[in-house]
Amino acid sequence: MSHMPSDSDRIARLEIRLTEQEAMIEDLNAAITAQWGVIDRLSRQVARLQEQVEESAFRAAGGAPEPPPPHY
Repeated sequence: MSHMPSDSDRIARLEIRLTEQEAMIEDLNAAITAQWGVIDRLSRQVARLQEQVEESAFRAAGGAPEPPPPHY
């Protein structure tokens, strides 16, 4: 014959699981928030680099003369 856990034991185990799951959700949320920050920063960096490449390609194609260096 198997021992059936009491209602209070079952509730205690469920409360423990709930607490562990809440902590895990908070950890995952923090990780996702950090990743979105990195993704946002990298997306802006890629956009700037793309603009630079397009500008360089336009200059190389003879579209516009290169501006003089800043010290002129």
